[in-house]
Amino acid sequence: MNNVPLIEGNYYHIYNRGINSSDLFFENENYLHFLKLYDKYVSPIAETFAWCLLKNHFLLLVYIKEQNEIDSELLSYSTVEKPKRIKASKQFSNLFNGYAQAINKRHHRTGSLF
Repeated sequence: MNNVPLIEGNYYHIYNRGINSSDLFFENENYLHFLKLYDKYVSPIAETFAWCLLKNHFLLLVYIKEQNEIDSELLSYSTVEKPKRIKASKQFSNLFNGYAQAINKRHHRTGSLF
């Protein structure tokens, strides 16, 4: 994903693949962990219409919710104060970074995953 911010009230086809077309998912538990993180970071800020997780890439079709459509109680924060504005791009970044860190730790690897 590039650095263009996701705009509220818009639909997006989001996709990502493993660096050098390498695998993103090595075992069934990896798919489940990705979906768990997706539910944590993305489900509160986006409506998901379709998703497909393949061994070396994934595809998502989402609608980014307007701020008044987001139930901020569903989001957890590492800081004491909740942000005044929820940024969809940041939530996807949290998903990708969290998943990459988990895969690197579980499979004893280092470096970029996406």
